Amino acid sequence: MSSRRPALTAITAAAATAAAWEIQRRRDRAAVEADPEHALFHRPLQGRPQTVTGDDGTTLHAETFGPQDAPTIVLAHGWTCQIRFWTRQIHDLARDFRVVAYDQRGHGRSGRAPSDDYRIERFGADLNAILQACVPDGRKAVVAGHSLGGMSIVSYAGLYAGEVADRVAAAALVNTGMGDLIQKSLVVPVRTPVAKLEQRIGAAALSAPLPLPSGPTPLAHRAVKYVALSADATPAQVGFSEELVIDCRPDVRGAIGGALTRLDLHAAVERLDVPTLVIAGDRDRLTPPEHAERLHAELPRPAGLVRMPGGHMGPIEHADEVTRVLRDLATTHLGEATDGPREQKAERLPDR
Repeated sequence: MSSRRPALTAITAAAATAAAWEIQRRRDRAAVEADPEHALFHRPLQGRPQTVTGDDGTTLHAETFGPQDAPTIVLAHGWTCQIRFWTRQIHDLARDFRVVAYDQRGHGRSGRAPSDDYRIERFGADLNAILQACVPDGRKAVVAGHSLGGMSIVSYAGLYAGEVADRVAAAALVNTGMGDLIQKSLVVPVRTPVAKLEQRIGAAALSAPLPLPSGPTPLAHRAVKYVALSADATPAQVGFSEELVIDCRPDVRGAIGGALTRLDLHAAVERLDVPTLVIAGDRDRLTPPEHAERLHAELPRPAGLVRMPGGHMGPIEHADEVTRVLRDLATTHLGEATDGPREQKAERLPDR
């Protein structure tokens, strides 16, 4: 009889743990669904779909929203996201602008890359294909990119420097960095004393194609909040972000993560020769504010640096503010002002 006690104790403990896990999962879900913002993130998007083929044959899924004859804003989402990342911005901006949003290669409804090519140069070339196919001839667009989307914009500028001013009126780079993503990340608060070891650990973590659960879990919910949002993020914001990460294909997530560990786009920044706004999150662990400060200083035509008190998912955590900033940028540089576009004055950074 005594020999059975350890087994019974283990089974009882496992059952209690599973029950507690399920209770917490249901509590998390109830909090997400009770949050008024939950409905806003899940409003259906009814865009006009378009298939665009990248120069290496990758099939890109794009959608256009809003009036066909209105000025165009192009939105590029970040790593592990998809078009619906921009739901809040699309619903607002499409009232007055022609909004084009697309799924990055390997994400959402876009196809996987041939030969698993997820180098940052490919994302720049994909943006070029989107601009050629989705922006009317002779017209310019405002382009905005979050995280990987911002890197895509700078990569595009580096590859097609002679065409940028002909196609782009202004740009917005949101919660992004152009290099040193592991060394300057705040996800792991304890730094190793050896830089090469730290790089290897970070590279292994980002490039690992580990499968994620098929639905929300208490662990994923808290991990996403810690890594990608701030402590003040609402249940709906965390839940929506968690959905996006879970939906991303593990192999694509790992391949792009590996490419990001080798990222160095600083030399390409000077080729983004259009008014460019930078948006940063004061509590962004993935691309801390020093990335934005350096980027803003390197831009040939900086149009301002806006800092928001949130984490990496700025367009989710501060949806209305990001939308307002993008609307102001587009109105300034795509409007009918007879005295020409006016660059926004850069915000003075607080002393630290």
